[in-house]
Amino acid sequence: MMRARPDIVAEQAAHWIVQLSADDPAEREQARAGYAAWKAADPLHATTAAGMENLLGQLHAVREPAGGDHRPARAALAAIAPQRRRLRRLAAASVVAMLVLGTAMVASERPAYLLADLRSPTGAWRTHTLADGSRLTLGSHSAVNVHFSAGERHVELVRGDILVDVAKDAQRPFIVDSGQAAIRALGTRFTVRRDGDATILNMLESKVSAQVPRHPASIVQAGQRARITHDGVGTLTAIDAASVQEAWRAHQLVVDDLPLAEVLDELARHRPGQLHYDRAQIAGIRVAAVLPLDDTDKALQLLIDNFPQLRIRMLTRYLVMVDAPDPGTAKK
Repeated sequence: MMRARPDIVAEQAAHWIVQLSADDPAEREQARAGYAAWKAADPLHATTAAGMENLLGQLHAVREPAGGDHRPARAALAAIAPQRRRLRRLAAASVVAMLVLGTAMVASERPAYLLADLRSPTGAWRTHTLADGSRLTLGSHSAVNVHFSAGERHVELVRGDILVDVAKDAQRPFIVDSGQAAIRALGTRFTVRRDGDATILNMLESKVSAQVPRHPASIVQAGQRARITHDGVGTLTAIDAASVQEAWRAHQLVVDDLPLAEVLDELARHRPGQLHYDRAQIAGIRVAAVLPLDDTDKALQLLIDNFPQLRIRMLTRYLVMVDAPDPGTAKK
């Protein structure tokens, strides 16, 4: 039997949730019964609905009134728009679009992330000691699978970034598979990050061998950074290993003359919800700063303090808009 596409299921779930806000009690009861039956019909329905209900909860729109009348869509719409019927219908359409988009964006990655051996939530770091004594620190919203055997120690980076401290074991090589490359530890400490179609490797102590299929292996030494793609290991650049380690320890983003859009990309990885910005509009703004990744609200405030042309609107804790409007339109 052909399974439904996740984006179609997400749209169905969003429409069910919006129907729970009907003004007529009988319609709400009918919607609740239909919604329950729809969730029970397929495990994918139930999983998608749970994720969507959680998103509503993150938006601070889900409330359970004292009388027990659970009406999440009404609460969501009440937080977004006035209660006039026409505007509420428009808001409902917006809620559907937002929920479908948010669910569809994570639908493809959710199974791999949720089924990973080790993972960290958004905005949190987790350190794990592996069976051999090696230590893995997972950055925000990161996940790995760990496969140890008699002849090899293998870590698959599913998403995000990790700091690796490798315990010595001459009989079993330690390999990090990032999707683009197999990184074989010849030393002790390094970081690996999946960044779209590339892997970013920072070598902090000793060295590693980075192997891309159909390309010769490259040695990356301490104090070097490599950007690795399916085309091979790119030009090695120098880094301050001590600064990189300190940034990991303090959960900081240290940037030196980077485009604002790239800075916001990184902040978005470390906060729940959506951070919206027009890359073309802010293309001329470049940033040199040290920003806290474990307090992205503070990081955004620091950007405002240093770039008064910016406007940051926090519509909710989980929906933030960043732009740089013309002075004549900023107050409109």
